[in-house]
Amino acid sequence: CLHLKSFLTFSSIGSTNMESKGLKKLENNQLDYYQHSSVKNILLKFLVIGDFGVGKSAIVRRYIEGKYSSNYKVTIGADFSTKTFNWAENTRVSVQLWDIAGQERFGYMTRVYYKYAVAAALVFDLTRLGTFHNMLKWLQDLREKVTLNDGSPIPIIILATKCDIKEDHVSPDLINRFCKENSIKAWFTTSAKDDINIDEAIDYLIEQCIELSPQVSHRGSLIIDDERTNSWIKRIICCDF
Repeated sequence: CLHLKSFLTFSSIGSTNMESKGLKKLENNQLDYYQHSSVKNILLKFLVIGDFGVGKSAIVRRYIEGKYSSNYKVTIGADFSTKTFNWAENTRVSVQLWDIAGQERFGYMTRVYYKYAVAAALVFDLTRLGTFHNMLKWLQDLREKVTLNDGSPIPIIILATKCDIKEDHVSPDLINRFCKENSIKAWFTTSAKDDINIDEAIDYLIEQCIELSPQVSHRGSLIIDDERTNSWIKRIICCDF
């Protein structure tokens, strides 16, 4: 029940207080839907991590709401937002993006925020070389604290932000070398402002997680199908929210 309470949500906007929000009791119409639905519902928790000011919040808002703003409040701790959509026939995916504050790498709370994550996006600013070099520390922290059920690393991509600004200080060769040295399969140049490669990057992570579904299905991802719906609902109802 604790797992479901903490990480299953049907709302579109999350909270910095993940333990106090979580899942509220389902309304009768929601219960009726899940009892009679043959749709497979997949919930995936993705981390968005990197230094302060690299554009993590802008990425999350662009993906979730399709909007961009040049003014963002500093993230304190962590925020999460959820987007639900049809992925394939009889399959709906809910992607939960956790925006981890840039200062958190120096704190002890990352282990709590990382819990049950099934994939991550490492973010750096193309115009600030230091944010690229700091990715290694974020990556080390992540891999020390999060693995799949079989002990293997979770899927990770790199997002190189602000590609709309023509002041790149990080070359593609440097990024390719980092990926090769750290066994990262893909990276994307992105712009939340101009809506470049945000959806494509998250779709890539979704595909990676679906391929690894036996390893992720009991972590941040909940796969709910018609055969297990009734027992799942009973577990939800017994929880004290």
